[in-house]
Amino acid sequence: MRHFLLIYHLAPNYLERRPEFRGAHLRLADEAVERGELVLGGALLGPTDTAMLLFRGEDGSAAKLFAETDPYVREGLIDRWEVREWATVAGKEATVAVPR
Repeated sequence: MRHFLLIYHLAPNYLERRPEFRGAHLRLADEAVERGELVLGGALLGPTDTAMLLFRGEDGSAAKLFAETDPYVREGLIDRWEVREWATVAGKEATVAVPR
């Protein structure tokens, strides 16, 4: 298994528009958690201009599919998004073995 970050760059009106689509977004996230794909997700604070969702899998396809079907993306709350592989080296779920 490998880790992938789905990075959302939020639109300036994200906070104002979020309530309308939050329920559908969270249902999508809950489904991804149930499948074992999504580990954690949330927005960065101060300022709220970026959100990150941590996925696990053999490739970044689950993260990509999440973004493509997310109402936040479809409704323009996200200016742009990207999926990046994250080489995790510390913690119980780290995916890269580093000699100590």
